Amino acid sequence: MSPAKKHPAATALKAAESAPPHYLGHRQRQREKLLAEPKALADYELLELLLGQVLPRRDTKPLAKELVARFGSLREVIQAAPEALCAVKGFGEALAGHWALLREVFARLGEASVREKQVFSGPELVAEAARARIGHLPVEEFWVALVDNKNRLMAWERVGRGTVDQTTVYPREVLALALKHSASGVILAHNHPGGDPKPSQADLDLTRRINRAAQELGLRVLDHLVVCEGSHFSFQEAGFL
Repeated sequence: MSPAKKHPAATALKAAESAPPHYLGHRQRQREKLLAEPKALADYELLELLLGQVLPRRDTKPLAKELVARFGSLREVIQAAPEALCAVKGFGEALAGHWALLREVFARLGEASVREKQVFSGPELVAEAARARIGHLPVEEFWVALVDNKNRLMAWERVGRGTVDQTTVYPREVLALALKHSASGVILAHNHPGGDPKPSQADLDLTRRINRAAQELGLRVLDHLVVCEGSHFSFQEAGFL
């Protein structure tokens, strides 16, 4: 008896099932495009590749486009709050962990000048580090850069974390940190989540209190920087210190 012939539709279905997913070829072409001409990739295409590192067996194009549509740009997608990202269908715990890694890498790149202990000659070095670390955050954080007697940066540490519009910081916390590192001076920095770096009255009062307490211990307050994502305010440049 001769073997039964397979139905053409069944044969086509089996072939389709055994064929590699269409997005694998698409992803490979994107990688080649990235290596040949990175700037030619759209924001959502870069996101596709990022998402594909965590979701290698999924077509990540729809999720990439949804993220850009919801948050507005590649930068805003990367810097979005974890809870906002996880509210997007398809963005789960594994991606949230990968995003935390990306944000930390970018923050440390922005802090490179501080971490390399360069000499502080103006507000820009610490402002750049502060913008990278806290400029995009939805809540206020207060950080301190510590310098030696030659204004070489010794340490860069967080003192406090607060709410959308305030951080509770006490002068003794800042001074204790300076004494711990045997610092000669301090540079204060905190963020304004609202996008306006203009200091509040509370910022002015806190700076005066810290400055008075520092002078009693022979410490210098070199500057207080208020940062947002793309700008900063320097107390020293404004003549407040």
